[in-house]
Amino acid sequence: MNRKKIVALAAGLLLALQTAIVPGVQAASTGDIEIILDGQSLQSDASPYIVQGANVTMVPLRVISEGLGAQVNWSESSGTVTITAQNKNISMENGAQSATVNGKSVRLDASARMTSGRVMVPLRFVGEELGLKVDWQASERVITLSSGKEGVSTGGNTSAGSSGSTSDTSASGNQGSVSTNQGAIDDEQAAVTSPSTSTSEDGSSSSQGNVVQVKASTSMRGAWISTINGDWPSSAARSSSEKQKQEFTKMLDDLQGMGINAVFVQVRASGDALYPSSLVPWSKYLTNTQGKNPGYDPLKFMISESHKRGMEFHAWFNPFRANSTGTTSGLAANHVANQHPDWIVKNGSQLYINPGIPAARQHVIAAIMEVVNGYDIDGVHLDDYFYPYSGTFDDDATFKAYNANKISNKGDWRRDNVNSFVRDLGKSIHASKSKVQFGISPFGVWRNKSQDLTGSDTKAGVTAYDTTFADVRTWINKEWIDYVAPQIYWSIGFPAAGYDKLVAWWSNEVKNSDVKLYIGHSPYKIGTPEKGWQTAQELIKQLELNEDYKQVKGDIYFSAQHLRKNPYGLIQLLQNYYQNL
Repeated sequence: MNRKKIVALAAGLLLALQTAIVPGVQAASTGDIEIILDGQSLQSDASPYIVQGANVTMVPLRVISEGLGAQVNWSESSGTVTITAQNKNISMENGAQSATVNGKSVRLDASARMTSGRVMVPLRFVGEELGLKVDWQASERVITLSSGKEGVSTGGNTSAGSSGSTSDTSASGNQGSVSTNQGAIDDEQAAVTSPSTSTSEDGSSSSQGNVVQVKASTSMRGAWISTINGDWPSSAARSSSEKQKQEFTKMLDDLQGMGINAVFVQVRASGDALYPSSLVPWSKYLTNTQGKNPGYDPLKFMISESHKRGMEFHAWFNPFRANSTGTTSGLAANHVANQHPDWIVKNGSQLYINPGIPAARQHVIAAIMEVVNGYDIDGVHLDDYFYPYSGTFDDDATFKAYNANKISNKGDWRRDNVNSFVRDLGKSIHASKSKVQFGISPFGVWRNKSQDLTGSDTKAGVTAYDTTFADVRTWINKEWIDYVAPQIYWSIGFPAAGYDKLVAWWSNEVKNSDVKLYIGHSPYKIGTPEKGWQTAQELIKQLELNEDYKQVKGDIYFSAQHLRKNPYGLIQLLQNYYQNL
């Protein structure tokens, strides 16, 4: 997500769950279900849901292992999950109507099962077997777990939020046009005390007396942190590891003070790395010289500092940008453009890794998996650096040489290349660490209705499907990604691409899937002449509009520096909004 300056493109360009069903039992998607253990919200890598007829809430194993602190094991060969904690050994087979608890058979109202690649287990059964009190508050859609230890969680890691990200695009000041500069993203708890009546999952109610509950945020409140565009580190800190550390911790404190609970840090901007890598060189943004060791591991430091504050850390990668300039000058010897010049395509003032070459795609996957396997990240985030927004991309020879499926249309072939990359990367991530979320931030318009009747009622001159060849609908339908974070960088009612129309469109797009929807916002536009951005209130109006769509699970802002600049009092507005939720 490299966002240099937001520049208008040429006028011509700009005008213009599923759920695995166990036989006989239907799983119903019921919207957000929050799980709170001893006052702390538990993170879930897949949405909990209720099994119709059985009235049982199913949750992924991560809730049991990390939230409840139990040891879990899933045997794919036998389809058996084993949970061990509190002197209890629980064994459940996929689809079986009974479980084994310390060697004894116990009937289940709903069996363990695989849902979209996640092992799901019945929460009430497991929780009560582990000695927890379980209450279902239907009106609030909250399950409260109590261990009897007030204010203390029995689990391992808990989190107030979830994750997301975005890429760089913009709308020009012309109210009738949409413009983008690819890379715009990277270049650049309330205590409630009240009498409470909780309702069990089967609808019966029981009085619980007075309950004091601190409800942590379960929505994504993320900020992109760009290394290319100056969010971090500052130019003055590029030769000082201590100054870099001070700047980053101060930025985290500032962001958290606004209500932000997750950061999306650009760790690979131009075929380089903010961490020691055996595959790619050190980023020049750490020392002013690509390939030079900064003397510490910035990624390890940033993850640690984020987690100390209870904030999620998502590693943001520009997948196919090789360099933000059109030359190899200044690139380290082990940079991909020097090692594999045959993989590189020059596009205007930038160098791209050619997505049409299978070995090149695998190189990018290997570079990302180096981080997945080596670091305790919460998510892998990609921006929209697949194919460029404009200019000529010379891949005719590649089209002929690497077209095993004999696709006749080059646009379809390019989309197939990107699809293969997204599918293979997602499989690699989840096979290595199932808890790591994988998401992508495409351009905010998939297709205009004029191009496709199922597209949005917009008039964008650039679209994700036709320009960057990002077949986002397929990623969602096949659930290759865990979340999508479209860059909806325009105001409510903007003529060419209204925020309101696009949020409605994307909400409908994810409706029947397990893919979460985060919205990419543009605080960098506040105070610009573009329609709707003359005050910071536009951003608050967008957040309020999101509340009308249950599919919207959170927001990500581009970028950290623009939040911290506090345009037109934005910080206080965000604080007030989040405090009043």
